[in-house]
Amino acid sequence: MPKGRAGPHKFSLSHPQTPKLSYGYSSKMNIGKSGYRVFSANSTSACSELAKIITERLGVELGKSAVYQEANRETRVEVKESVRGQDIFIIQTMPRDVNTAIMELLVMAYALKTSCAKNIIGVIPYFPYSKQCKMRKRGSIVCKLLASMLAKAGLTHIITMDLHQKEIQGFFSFPVDNLRASPFLLQYIQEEIPDYRNAIIVAKSPSAAKRAQAYAERLRLGLAVIHGEAQCSESDMADGRHSPPAFRPSCGPAGLELPFMMAKEKPPITVVGDVGGRIAIIIDDIIDDVEDFVAAAEILKERGAYKIFVMATHGLLSAEAPHLIEESHIDEVVVTNTVPHELQKLQCPKIKTVDVSMILAEAIRRIHNGESMAYLFRNVTVDD
Repeated sequence: MPKGRAGPHKFSLSHPQTPKLSYGYSSKMNIGKSGYRVFSANSTSACSELAKIITERLGVELGKSAVYQEANRETRVEVKESVRGQDIFIIQTMPRDVNTAIMELLVMAYALKTSCAKNIIGVIPYFPYSKQCKMRKRGSIVCKLLASMLAKAGLTHIITMDLHQKEIQGFFSFPVDNLRASPFLLQYIQEEIPDYRNAIIVAKSPSAAKRAQAYAERLRLGLAVIHGEAQCSESDMADGRHSPPAFRPSCGPAGLELPFMMAKEKPPITVVGDVGGRIAIIIDDIIDDVEDFVAAAEILKERGAYKIFVMATHGLLSAEAPHLIEESHIDEVVVTNTVPHELQKLQCPKIKTVDVSMILAEAIRRIHNGESMAYLFRNVTVDD
């Protein structure tokens, strides 16, 4: 190019003087908005108490939402703040009206999903329908159905506590953290039961023996098992062995004779283990209809136990449970606050509550921060 002649001007998109158009977006648009919110999906104030305790421990406010029933009993949920790009935790405790609570959880989860929440984690301390986790004759595994419904509604993770059967975790297509209430109940035994060293852990049926054994080994106490007519027959009914009819008319090939299945017959009531002069502590995961516990307490009293405690994670205490407990040989029933039972406590002063909000709050914090959950499962074995 000849000297003194200017060359053609070259336009560059990366020229420092080139103005950049902006539409209000930036690479840091999600900073400060990628936090978490905690919502309660319960329409009744009594069921929201656990959510309030957990948020107080976390130092956050409960998310703004409205959950209510229309005049025709349809569930309506209104989320009143932005949840876009955030981790959302829905705390749902189960009142007596379990089906309404499930519908509230499903509708809220779907509302948050359509509002572009990043992750939706259900905090369900007591998982409903957990007893319907095995096939009954001409029935269905309802717990598996509920797991599929929660996934379809938008949940990506669940925090729960002491599932009735640990195998329920396999029903879900997303992670499930099954926390344990046993550290809190063990602490209660050590601090609130005088002379607990003279106690014996009792399983009210052989099916509850494994859970009771875990308590006995940790407290270095003996184990007793009640076997016979007073045992719960749920496992016999639910294991699928009675799925075919007991007798069917001949409809197969001529001459086909299958071996005859003998009917089960329960032995006379037996207490395996010495409870005489001891404090008997009956361990289970759920207290709902208390007839079995009342019958077990009566048997233990006859065998010489001078004080009887019942301890369980979930105190459903349905129907006439408070009245039956009050008039029984049971001295104290200890449950956690995974299920609201303030009304039952007013009816029966024998019912005591252990707060487990600490471990639920810590689980929420760790999941949001991406920290390991191993700390919450210290010394938890496969059999626990």
